Amino acid sequence: MCGIVGYCGVKNTSEILLGGLRRLEYRGYDSSGIAVSGENSIIVVRRVGKLNNLTEAVAESSLATDNKASFGIGHTRWATHGEVSEENSHPHTDCTGKIAVVHNGIIENFSGLKDRLIANGHKFKSQTDSEVIAHLLEEAWNGDLNAAIHAVLPMLRGTYGIIAMHADAPGVLVGARCGSPLVLGIGDNEMFLASDPGALTRHAKKVVYLDDGEIVSITADGFNITDGKNRDIKKTADNIEFRNDDFEKGDFPHFMLKEIFEQPESIKRGTTGRLDLAASTGKLGGLNMTEDELRAIRRVVIVGAGTSYFAGCIGANFLESMAGVPARAELASEICYKNIIVEPDSMYFVVSQSGETADTLIALRELKRKGARVLGICNAVGSTIARETDGGVYIHSGPEIAVASTKAFTSQITAFAIFAAIMARLREMTSVQGDAFIKAFSAIPALIKETLELDSTIAKLAEKYCNYPNFIFLGRGICLPVAREGALKLKEISYIHAEGIGAGELKHGTISLISEAMPSMFLVPNDGLREKNISSMKEVKARKGRVIAICTAGDTEARDIADDVIEVPETLPILAPFLMIIPLQLFAYHSALKLGRDVDQPRNLAKSVTVE
Repeated sequence: MCGIVGYCGVKNTSEILLGGLRRLEYRGYDSSGIAVSGENSIIVVRRVGKLNNLTEAVAESSLATDNKASFGIGHTRWATHGEVSEENSHPHTDCTGKIAVVHNGIIENFSGLKDRLIANGHKFKSQTDSEVIAHLLEEAWNGDLNAAIHAVLPMLRGTYGIIAMHADAPGVLVGARCGSPLVLGIGDNEMFLASDPGALTRHAKKVVYLDDGEIVSITADGFNITDGKNRDIKKTADNIEFRNDDFEKGDFPHFMLKEIFEQPESIKRGTTGRLDLAASTGKLGGLNMTEDELRAIRRVVIVGAGTSYFAGCIGANFLESMAGVPARAELASEICYKNIIVEPDSMYFVVSQSGETADTLIALRELKRKGARVLGICNAVGSTIARETDGGVYIHSGPEIAVASTKAFTSQITAFAIFAAIMARLREMTSVQGDAFIKAFSAIPALIKETLELDSTIAKLAEKYCNYPNFIFLGRGICLPVAREGALKLKEISYIHAEGIGAGELKHGTISLISEAMPSMFLVPNDGLREKNISSMKEVKARKGRVIAICTAGDTEARDIADDVIEVPETLPILAPFLMIIPLQLFAYHSALKLGRDVDQPRNLAKSVTVE
């Protein structure tokens, strides 16, 4: 989950590296560091904490006045092996101090490698698994960094995105990928390496996405990609789709708030060209399937982790409710290691904002190994999941910088809503029903914009409730996963303990927790389960519990029962998740803000989970 970056060129190397790390900090912010070329040496600066600490340290070092460095590497860390300390920060060096390495991933056999290296006389300075790579390169060094990398990689078991440099190989960086993302950036007389193309948008013109097992050697003038047997590989360069202002907060104080308010536009992007008004259906060419193949699908399984899993739960509900297709969502971390039965006439979706989520990627490969047709729903163009699936949907929500996902969630369920409409129209849904759905769905961005006008009201509500240590979020039907996602958002960024449960399960144990000290957040859309939700609210009130209701505008009964109410516009019941989630996102944001939390970079978390 760490961020890595490398640069070869004539510009100020430390500035390039720090700028790249700034855009990668969402991948980990326990510590950071850079290593740049010196006079027959490598200069390393590392600091614990946020990137600002490193920036200040670099400004006070010799790098502030010495702009002659022509190559270097950088790293921002999410700790896996070893505590958060300067010694465990990257880049790591060998015994000679001439080799520096940054690494994203986990070396599973590092303990045995480290024991052998120590027996050979190597001195280790950290507790990390990553440092073994630097010492192995020291042993393999024969004057050719590319050859040394080729010699070392077969010794490593686990996952890695690696960039290495050597003081005696001026102007050369070598990168390698196995299970952890690494992309090559091509500029004007300069080359870059990074774990995310977003780090390269200020400088690179094109990107090349590396695949597992590939090794790249770069200089300012060019690059060469080989496989593990040192055979040349030719790859196509792609345009970078992101814009620089995608990585700026603009007029917003935090990326999370900016991304919440971007949802009307991100959903519009996800539907552009994908709604067929004439046929009252949707269009998703990336599925790579004919209408006959889609009709033959008898069940759908959706695999995801965290927020993507909850989006998958909503997607499964769309498919069953609209198209009559049996569907279920599975946790990627569980499906990886159970004997998943791949059934004939089944379709499998894997869902990931980054397209690099480790658990989901492992599940994808296991499903394909067993003969499944697997489609992807992801945001990152060129990501591993996008390349390894049989087809799929880009959600086009734009870069999501805040660690807590917001706009990607609604963009993911947008993709599922379109797919469900396609499947429904190929089955029992009439053109009249399809027309009503498409029209209501097309209105969602405007209704979300209307819901966002409740921001100041929700901020006051958060101030009232943010000091409660525990919360329960309750929903039924298609809004149950929305309740669970709302609870996840609150605990992710405010550190308030929150649980999302089915309102129908309240009496089966959870009601024992109800008291004045345990607020309950109820989702009460105007659907067939509304009366049952109202009954559950009454049960909580009867036990002196505090109730906050998110309900449809004009629901006087919910208003009479609840202590506080947030009313959202009315839409089709099946589309309620799009509107119900907005107040929950804003409530989590404002609660965290009132408590003084780091909203965009909450403790212990990272955006892209690229290790198990």
